[in-house]
Amino acid sequence: MTDNSGRSNPDLSVTVAGIPLKNPVIAASGTFGYGVEFEDVVHLGKLGGFVVKGLSKEPMIGNPPPRLWETAAGMLNAIGLQNIGARAFLDEKLPHLREIKNTVVMANIFGYTREDYEHTIEILNEGEGIAAYELNVSCPNTAHGGLQFGSDPRSLDEVVTTAKRVARRPLIVKLSPNVTSIAQMAYVAQEAGADALSLVNTFVAMAIDPETRKPRIANVTAGLSGPAIKPIAVRMVYDAAHSVKIPVIGMGGISTAADVVEFMLAGATAVEIGTASYWDPCATEKIIDELQRWCSEHQVTRLADVTGGMLLE
Repeated sequence: MTDNSGRSNPDLSVTVAGIPLKNPVIAASGTFGYGVEFEDVVHLGKLGGFVVKGLSKEPMIGNPPPRLWETAAGMLNAIGLQNIGARAFLDEKLPHLREIKNTVVMANIFGYTREDYEHTIEILNEGEGIAAYELNVSCPNTAHGGLQFGSDPRSLDEVVTTAKRVARRPLIVKLSPNVTSIAQMAYVAQEAGADALSLVNTFVAMAIDPETRKPRIANVTAGLSGPAIKPIAVRMVYDAAHSVKIPVIGMGGISTAADVVEFMLAGATAVEIGTASYWDPCATEKIIDELQRWCSEHQVTRLADVTGGMLLE
């Protein structure tokens, strides 16, 4: 493909778990709704893909407010995985998403027990137009479940094995950063059957109002995301990518094309962008345009070649 000047456009395409993506930019779960909410401001077909907000077997109302708090370099959130439930997603959202051309839709899945994950996947298996499942084993914002799977190797092995047994689509496991060794957890997920990994989810954090002496978030603790976590996320992606043979999707504070490249140099095949969509709903699409320019300026003809390309000398 060439531009108006006759020059060849860089190839931004990547492949994750056998799924071809036109570029490595994926809108992250939890910040992009069910996709349909963004179609008036973002050309969904231009994205590499997007992950719908976490789906559970039954609808969930989430945590009480306040659930969001802006920090100096990021955001605290404790939404509590509010969602309409897997069945309602199939009936109310997925039919419309199938009508949008060239769109890769991934479903994020959450449960309190292994059986919850299993039943949610079985429901979603009935739907057409879902490219992959992202197994959320790392959410720190619920009363039980979630984080316990992502922080214990044995529990992680069991839930991934359970999900893999019933999943009819590639399985991406979303890992928690709240662990001693991300490399160990990445390896456990791979050996249990994960087709790809995504990391990192939010860090457990909190904020207190000095005037009222009360927590800023009703849930007391929350998940920290945004630019503040990016250096730690890059390190964890590097550690995970060097401990497994499956693709790694990096995330954590990405807001520019240079951030995307940094994660890819650390070993990521693709990236997910979350918090940036809060302050700019068009962030994902703008970053794709920036990536095109970055590749042209740096004479990178194939972006996939950047993955794992950090130079040590």
